[in-house]
Amino acid sequence: MTNFRTVELSPVPLYTQVKENLRERILDGSYPAHAKLPAESELSTIFGVSRITVRQALNDLQKEGVIFKIPGKGTFVSKPKAFQQLTQLEGFGEAMGRMGYEIYNQVTSHKIIAAPAHVAQRLGLAAGADVAEIKRVRHLNREPVSLEVTYLPPDIGERLRREDLAGRDIFLILENDYGIALGRADLQIDAMLADDTLAHALRIEAGTALLRIERLTHAADGTPLDFEYLYFRGDAFQYRLQIARRG
Repeated sequence: MTNFRTVELSPVPLYTQVKENLRERILDGSYPAHAKLPAESELSTIFGVSRITVRQALNDLQKEGVIFKIPGKGTFVSKPKAFQQLTQLEGFGEAMGRMGYEIYNQVTSHKIIAAPAHVAQRLGLAAGADVAEIKRVRHLNREPVSLEVTYLPPDIGERLRREDLAGRDIFLILENDYGIALGRADLQIDAMLADDTLAHALRIEAGTALLRIERLTHAADGTPLDFEYLYFRGDAFQYRLQIARRG
């Protein structure tokens, strides 16, 4: 049987102790994704607390997306979200492939357009200047996880028509095939609700919470090169960042 840490007399509420104990067992792999947790009555006996306390702990974990319940069947461990570190500049496929995910990109649009005002401003172009716009739905293990809208100089956009955008990151093509060294990226992150277009592309309900990222990538010489809107499903993906406090 999985070892649980006994709850103890403490200023920390009993349900919080139960919740964190269960979370530890899930994070350390004692209960892997889709594993069934013991019933409330069994957990009540294990921890020596009431079923109400156990239920409160489980409800909190469910709200956090750590577990899910199937009526009449029990409580199960959710599949962990895919994540990408923000400690270095790399493409989505590059990061996910290294973690063992199956990656597929569905190119839904690839055309030359007049740059919208915000795009022109971010890329340092005149209003209405031509830009290449590429829209892709990114899939992890065959499930859509993000919609990415990328804006590039038109000459690069035309060259990219000949590339395998279904299987390769644009970053890698720019660096490895075109010899364009990348420098830094500026990111802005916020949240939004999916409209009908995003909901259809990501196979979610309209109004579902999404993570939206604006990313402006510069070439190594500082020239703005690649501007993107990235729309990620909040239930399937997260960005992670570790920061240190300096004296």
